[in-house]
Amino acid sequence: MASDTSKFLIAEAQLLLDDARRKKSERIKTLGSPIQLSGKALAIQVRGNYAWIAENTAVARKLDLETGKTTQLYKGHTGPVTALAFCDKVLGSGDEKILITGSWDQTIKLWDTDTKQLLSSTSEAHGDFVKCLFVLTSLKLLISSGSDKIVRFWDLSTPQQSEPLRSMGSISSHTRPVECLDGEATSSVSGVLYTADTMGVIKSWLLSKEDGLSPRWRVVIQEDLMHHRTRINEMIYGNGYLWTASSDETVQIVHRDPEVPVPKKPAPPIHHPLPVRSMLPLSLTELGEPYLITGAGDLLRVYDLSTPEEPEFIRDLDAHWHDITAIRLWKRKTLVDDGKTRIEPWIITTSLDSTIRKWRLAELLVAAPISQAEPQSSGKIPLDPTEEEGRFQVTEEEERELAELMDSD
Repeated sequence: MASDTSKFLIAEAQLLLDDARRKKSERIKTLGSPIQLSGKALAIQVRGNYAWIAENTAVARKLDLETGKTTQLYKGHTGPVTALAFCDKVLGSGDEKILITGSWDQTIKLWDTDTKQLLSSTSEAHGDFVKCLFVLTSLKLLISSGSDKIVRFWDLSTPQQSEPLRSMGSISSHTRPVECLDGEATSSVSGVLYTADTMGVIKSWLLSKEDGLSPRWRVVIQEDLMHHRTRINEMIYGNGYLWTASSDETVQIVHRDPEVPVPKKPAPPIHHPLPVRSMLPLSLTELGEPYLITGAGDLLRVYDLSTPEEPEFIRDLDAHWHDITAIRLWKRKTLVDDGKTRIEPWIITTSLDSTIRKWRLAELLVAAPISQAEPQSSGKIPLDPTEEEGRFQVTEEEERELAELMDSD
């Protein structure tokens, strides 16, 4: 008989966890008016009343948040779609009519959202999975990162061309996969970029464009930030502060812009009971409200940051039966009886339980049970007639690899 029982103990713990999740899935099956996806949402953006989803089923999906129906489907990747972004079809217009997707298959693809046509495909954009896509619109610049530990720069000055994207430089200073990107343009030829990896290392860079026959982006390291112990799961830069959510069970808010007054007392780490995969600082949205919503495990947590140096915990909610992977603001537009359009803030969450759930913000901000009222959905997304046939299927081995990709530090 084998003396090492650690594997048996791990297996038993996993069985208990799976059983608890099954029971919870039944208990909260109607909470948040769930929309059942045919796969797992690995990235999501909300535009108007639509969610754009990168799925592990090798497709990108445009979904109506009111009806739960798929309105557009983008098929062409040969592995899970892990990242998405938008750029202008007409440069400088702000139309965001070109969808950019990155995938396990190491490619970056550009799509016309008016026609669903594949505009271009850049093969071997990375030497491993594409992890993140970030667009600096005014700089006509796409920045991508991957499991190959590399950050790459791509020219977006001619996004409708059929040729692969033109490389404009790279960063190879990280020693672990680069999970998150964010930053801002500081002029028409310069910017600030933050890159964060699965070791918890954040690097700050100054970007400047070098003109010539083959224009490139020059990068100069500003600083290494080491205030997290492990993996950065989400990073947002805005209003002179860098917000980070980490598997070390904290959210941290760090002052970064010298032109923004330094607070008398820095904001302390906001501690959670579990790794923090996702966050939404409402102060950085159009609402400008001093609230932070986070996802720790399957719990949605709400904080009042009216006094940042003394964050106040408001409530938590059993929102999903598996880890929450993204939290987004939905400015829900509905027609009322007088013919006017009503805009109400809602919160959208995605999870490894393969659902999208919808929460009225006003109800999240009070310590009371959330109503399971409108908007109701029919549940499972109606598939396009051509979708099921030949749809990408993740093998059991790939499912394990996906879980490792989502959970690794």
